[in-house]
Formats: sequence, structure tokens, C-alpha cells
Amino acid sequence: MGARTRGHRTPTLTFLGAAGTVTGSMFLLEAAGEARAGRGAGCRVLVECGLYQGERRWRELNWRPAPVDPSGLDAVALTHAHLDHCGYLPALVREGYRGPVLATSGTAELAAVVLRDSAHLQEEEAEWARSSGWSKHDPPLPLYTGEDAERAVALLRPTEFDTAVPVSADGTTRLRFVPAGHILGSSSILLESDASSVLFSGDLGRPTHPVLQPRARPPAARTVVVESTYGDRAHPPVDPGHTVMAEAIRRTVARGGSVVIPAFAVDRTEVVLHALAELVASGAVPDVPVWVDSPMALAALRIYREASHTGEVRPEALEVLRSLHNLREARTAEESIRLNTPGTPSVIVSASGMATGGRVVHHLASLLPHARNTVLLTGYQAVGTRGRALLEGARELKIGGRYVRVRAEVVSLDDLSVHADADELLAWLHELPEAPQTVHVVHGEPEAARALARRVRDELDCAVSVPRLGERVLLD
Repeated sequence: MGARTRGHRTPTLTFLGAAGTVTGSMFLLEAAGEARAGRGAGCRVLVECGLYQGERRWRELNWRPAPVDPSGLDAVALTHAHLDHCGYLPALVREGYRGPVLATSGTAELAAVVLRDSAHLQEEEAEWARSSGWSKHDPPLPLYTGEDAERAVALLRPTEFDTAVPVSADGTTRLRFVPAGHILGSSSILLESDASSVLFSGDLGRPTHPVLQPRARPPAARTVVVESTYGDRAHPPVDPGHTVMAEAIRRTVARGGSVVIPAFAVDRTEVVLHALAELVASGAVPDVPVWVDSPMALAALRIYREASHTGEVRPEALEVLRSLHNLREARTAEESIRLNTPGTPSVIVSASGMATGGRVVHHLASLLPHARNTVLLTGYQAVGTRGRALLEGARELKIGGRYVRVRAEVVSLDDLSVHADADELLAWLHELPEAPQTVHVVHGEPEAARALARRVRDELDCAVSVPRLGERVLLD
């Protein structure tokens, strides 16, 4: 139960994920107000419902019982559709959650694709572990099934940007989505309850995005929960000519090799294809086949192409994407397998972006041992992922219970990130109409979170914390 002041429950915030690491976002707001469906006093809202990725010590948390009683929640709200923000939802539903999942229309569409794909991959990997005999579990089971994912998708409730939505039965606790410019549908979430207000940044986009319109200015809030993925660094200047990508592709094609690009299926694939289309149009790279090998990425690409009416996608970006005439789609498993021995230089864009699962893992197993090939890493690589290991110069990768030699060239493309860097996170905080009383720094590796917290403390002169997992605080 929350603390009480003058006979009313003081709102509390509990950090149930993304504390001490980048993934697993999950935060519980408990506030005054009448609960729905007669669940007693108080309103309980779960902001984010993400999966942990990366190191085993974090991934193992996915398999523990839900850190909150699902049946006692009034609502779940999602800032966007990336797996580390929505991917635990089917497990929450399996454990008893039956309430609404509030999200923007773009997030709801993409989350349906992401959750179905996640369930499919987990079922597929469990079967692969069983048939290969490398799992220590007998039998190996998925975290959740396709049926769990469908039940979760049925709870998604599309919600307009900049519209106050009551989440308590008496309307005293309200929620509002504000454009965050990170991926299609991404938002920051403002929750207000009586005199208290808390703003969750979600993942913030950069001031300019090659495909999407920029984020909105944040609304005022007494408490702010801000991400810190890049809280200790600044991105390099954006290279409009994509020089590093172009040089890597030219080198690889000259060797007779193929380029595999692990890319998040949602948004990063669109950003990569946009860059490739510009390079092909300018003649900076040979016009080789560009394969998108991810059912989820292809579904997301369709949603992006059909979202022009929402005003989130730049019209000129759609024209650039349509200009990539050599774009090919690998829809079946057989088409995907053939890309492991393409026979001619190709570019293969495949999920997942940190090479934690999906078809890209099979491509890496086949292509990494050959020096003629190249891996292009296109964004943040969490500690403990295969992408991070490649970034740090690993000579072997463990894939499917076996070690694979790394002889292929590995190149990092630092200018394709659509995550705000430290300076851009601070700029967003400075745009608040008034300084917050407290800022909590989450969703970052410990060093990045502490570095951003120091800067926030110095520049905004407010109380700042880097919360511990499970920590609970009162809201002003």
C-alpha cells in the first residue's frame, strides 16, 4: 500500500525494469482514485511491459513470475513497440492480465507484429534446442506461445496523441501520449493524478529522423523518468553521404562477398533501406540485390508505407524508399536459407538488430567464417548480445550450441542511430516548460545512467536518482 497524506494515498512509482540495464522497461504507478471493476481503492497503471535482452542474469528475469499482480492492474500503457518495451506483455496476459493496453495507433499496429513474431521465434528456438539437444531443459519451452501473443494483441487499445485518457474509474488519474520521434507511433507518456504528474520519456528520437517527423516538445511534469541509452556519449555528426556504409559495401562486393546487416525490424530497417536507396541512386555503391529477410521487418515496412495519412512519416522519405528498385523480399524459410550461399554479392538486411535471435543468426553462422563477407552493425548493442561481442572484436560466436569462427569484416555504423544522445536528452529536458522537482534516470547501462544523472543534476539543479531494480519512490 502507498503512503498516505491528509487521508489520501500519495502516488508511488516502482521501478520494475530498465534499472541497471538498457532493456526490460517496466514501471508501476500507484495513485489515488477509484479502481476499475471493483478491485478496491487506488489506481494501478503499468507503464511499459518489456522483455530483458542481453546478459543471462537479466534474461533470466523474464522467466520469473510477473513482478506485479496482473489482476490488480487497471491499465498497461506502452511508449512504443520495440521488444524491450512491449515484449513481456504475452507473459503478463498468461498470468492473468485482462485489462486494456493503451498505445498510439502506430504502436498498436507494430506491437501486434512484434508480439506475434516474438512468440513464433521463441517457439521455434525451443524446438531447435530440443531437436539439437543443446538445451539443459527437458523439454525446452518457450517463454510464451502464439496463443498468449494473440490474447495480448486483443487487449491493445489504439489511442490518439495529445488526448487525455482516464485510466481510473473516477477519472482522477489521466494519461496522455506525446510524440517522441523514435519509431512510428513512439511517444512519451504523461500520467497525472490529482496534484502529481510524472512524465516517462520512453525512447527519444533525435532532432531529425530520416523517415519520421521530429518529436514534440515535452509537457510540464513534477517528476520525469528519462532514458539514458546514450547518456554518456554524443553521436558522431550525421554523414549525409553514408561514407562508411558505402566504402564497406564497395570493399565487400569487390571481394565477391555479401553484406549482412543485423537491423531491428521496426524502424531501423526503414532507416537502413533509406540510406541504401540514396547510395544506389547516387551511384556510390553497386546496384546489387538488397534482401529484406525478416517477416516482421516486411510487415513493419508495410505499416510504415501505409502510415503517410497519420502525418508521422516524411512524404519525401517514402519516395526514397520506393526508389530502391532492386529490393527483394525473403518471405519463406527456403528463400532465407538460400541467402546463406547467395552465389552473387548481395546485401541482406535481417533481424534482430543485436543478433539475439531471428533469421540473422543463421546468416551469421554461415557468413561469419568467410573473410570475403562483412557484417554492418547499425545501432546500440547491449552487453551480452552477439552484436556487442562482434563490436568488441570477438573471434568466435556461440550460435546454436556451437562456436563459429569470425573471419568476416565487422563495421559499426554509428551515424544511423535514432536514439537521442546525451546532449539531445539534456536538450529535451531543457525544453520542459518548467524545471521538474525530480528526475529518475533509467534504461541505460550503469555508467551511462550515472553520467547523464550528473549532467542533469548540474544543469537543471533538481533532485536526481539512478533507481535500483525494485526501488519504490513517492511522487511529489
